Formats: sequence, C-alpha cells, structure tokens
Amino acid sequence: MNVLRRTSLLIALLLAAGSSHAAGVNIGIVAPQDGNFASLGAEITSGANFQVQALKDSATVLDEPCTEDGGRAVAEALITAKAQVAIGFLCSETLEGALPRLKEAGIPVITVSVRSHIVMEDALKNGWPFFRLAPVDSAEAAMVVDTILKNWAAEPMAFIEDGTIHGRELVEAVRNAVEEKGLKPVFTDTYRPGQEQQIALVRRLKKAGATRVFVGGDRSDVAVIARDARNENIPLMLMGGDAMRAANQPVPLLDGVQAVALPDYASLPVAQATVQAMRTNGIEPDGYVLPAAAAALIASQAAESAKAENKPVADKLIGTVFQTPIGPITFGQNHELTENPYRLLEWRGNAFVPLTSPSN
Repeated sequence: MNVLRRTSLLIALLLAAGSSHAAGVNIGIVAPQDGNFASLGAEITSGANFQVQALKDSATVLDEPCTEDGGRAVAEALITAKAQVAIGFLCSETLEGALPRLKEAGIPVITVSVRSHIVMEDALKNGWPFFRLAPVDSAEAAMVVDTILKNWAAEPMAFIEDGTIHGRELVEAVRNAVEEKGLKPVFTDTYRPGQEQQIALVRRLKKAGATRVFVGGDRSDVAVIARDARNENIPLMLMGGDAMRAANQPVPLLDGVQAVALPDYASLPVAQATVQAMRTNGIEPDGYVLPAAAAALIASQAAESAKAENKPVADKLIGTVFQTPIGPITFGQNHELTENPYRLLEWRGNAFVPLTSPSN
C-alpha cells in the first residue's frame, strides 16, 4: 500500500476535521462532505452535531472518502483526535478500511447506513467493534414474511415484481420463506414497470383469484395497479416494500395501499420534542438526521456508562436499552438491532401511518 498516499489522506482529514466543545464524550462523526453523497453526509453531520451540542459533548467531524484507503486514514484521524466512539459511516468501503485499526484502538463504530450482512459477518469473525443502527439487508423481507403469515395466511395471494434486481430478490426471498411455511401463491409474474396502465395485469390477477398482492416494485407502479384495479372493480389489497417511500406522483396512491417500510421518524410521537428543537434551530429532520442524532445519543450514553464502570465502550453498547429520538434501541450480542425497524404502514390521505405495533 502507498504509505505516502495514506499519510496525505490523514493530513487532509485532520485539516478538514471540525470539532466543538472540548468537554464530555468525544464523538467522531464520519460522513461524506462533498461528491455524490454530500447531501446524505450533511444529514448525518447535522443530526449528530445537534445531539452532541445538546449533550454538551465534543465532536470530531471527518470527511468520508468511501474507499478502503480513506477508511484507514479515517481510523488514524479518529485515533489522533482521541474519539471515544465513531458514528455515521455511509459506505461499506470506509468500514472495511477503518475497522481493523479501530479495533486496536478500542473505538466502536455505529453505522446509520450500511446494511450489508457480509460486513457484519466479517466484523464478528474478526472481533471488530461494529454496531448497526440501520436494518440488515434481510430485514425488509423478514418483516414482509411476518406480515403475510400473520395477515394473509388464509387468503389467495399473488407475488409480482418489476424485473429489477432488488424487486426480484425481495419477492424471491418472500416467496421462498412463505412456501417453506406451506403457503403457495395463486399467481406470480414479472410485470413491465413504468407503464401508464396495468389493466391486463389486474385482469390476470382477478382470473387467478388473487385478492392479496405483494409487489416488488416502485411506488409509481403500485399506484397505477391500484388505480386500474379500482377502475375495473377488482378488489385487491396491495402491499409493497420500502420502495414505497417515494414521491406521491405522477399517479396518487389510493387509501388502503400498504407498505412494509421504515417509518417516517419525524412523525413518531417519541421524536416530537427533538423535531421541534431541531426546527427551532433551522434543522429539518429528514433522511438520516434523526438516526444520526440517535446514534450520537447512544454513543454518549455508552461512553459515559463505560467510564463509570471502567469497561470498554463496546461492552456497554450490547444489551443496553437506549431511549432515543427514533424510539428505544438495543443491540444484541450479534451487534444488530434486536428489533426489526420495518413496520407495516398504510396510506391514508397524504401519508403512510403505522398499522401494527413493533414486532420482529
């Protein structure tokens, strides 16, 4: 590896690093500050910095280059800044470069974005102090399966997908899981996405006898299918995945369409005090803003508790219930969330609203 290049990266990161209040817990905030992911990085930085300031902690803000070399430089910069916990991390490449060195330094990492199960497998195998506030990549399908088994077991169901990699893999994972439980769809199909009408598809669904349809596709396609089913007087209950969290256009979604998706954290009752405080300070709690604030709160509480008990911070991250702006959060022995964050939502008026209490 080019040592000179790593050194120049480290110097650049340290020069770019921002810090506040030399007090309390020193939390590293790692997020892209320019390039294609700059807007997402700004959400992470904004939410985390808000919480750091509220807690009177200190922050070391580092640019995330989203490369393995950049990850190694990030790790060195965090160590030099004496960060006690690091949060953010939009890219898996950064984690792969940073985690071995952060293990040596005893600095745990909380990602708000990376969902790859492979990264966690590597972390557990190598003893890396990696914790995931984001859902693992299999969590969406798991919640869809759970919902179908609870609510659709006695109903004739269909699985359709749009031919994209995500749509196909999501539907395949759901279908395999429900068939293992003895449930068989009456209809499966790959539809052509982005069409102005799907009348032929809804007629085929009616002919097959389906009344419940899981769609591995975009919100716009689900809206068209729902509209055409209504116009054809074909009673279908439609449910999509997390892709349903998108703009309500060009065809508006009909009331009653369901989605297994992450909730709008800013609308949760538990978030209202934080949301109001953020807006008072000119921060709109969109995207990663509230999860990043939650990560900063978790980092601070874990570090304070570890100091009081003379234990490693990573030990205090496992099994502790943290009350955060996005709800109670607990990491299990596998460093994953103990509770699946996906929820069954239903479109009503102009928003998705929760239909069920949290479940795994």
